[in-house]
Order: sequence, then structure tokens, then C-alpha cells
Amino acid sequence: MIVAWALDFATMAVALALLLCVWRLLRGPEATDRVLALDTMYVDVVALVILLGIRHGNELFFEAALLIALLGFVSTVALARYLSRGDVIE
Repeated sequence: MIVAWALDFATMAVALALLLCVWRLLRGPEATDRVLALDTMYVDVVALVILLGIRHGNELFFEAALLIALLGFVSTVALARYLSRGDVIE
């Protein structure tokens, strides 16, 4: 009972954080703000997938969260490198 309530509360809190990141992504005054919002969105999506995995009791969600985190890290590094140098690959 309490675990289900805690999962519901955590899901709503992470979903709100995701919506705020989308707002910052669309409204951010600079490109660095948008990159940081995108990076935070990946973290929020990973948290939502993990919460869904806990709720449904399926280990496949945890593997999906690992893949999303890996892709999020690589894309954040690529975007940061593009913004700082102008190219991704030297």
C-alpha cells in the first residue's frame, strides 16, 4: 500500500520535472541551457523507466533504462563538443 503510494508520488514528481525540462528546452535563452535541459530530460526518462520497472516487476525496463542512459550520455557529450568546438569528430 505505502509502496504503491510512494511509486505514484515519485512518478508524478519525475513527470513534473520532465515537463519543466521540456519547457526549458523550448524556452531556453541560450544553447547551453537547452543542452542542460536535454541532459536532465534523459535522467528524468531513466528515472521514469526505472519506476515503471519497479511497478511492473519486469527486469526488461532496467535494461531499457541502461540503454537510454548510455545514449543520453553519448548525445550530451556530442552536443557539448559541437557547441564548444563546432564539430564532433576531429
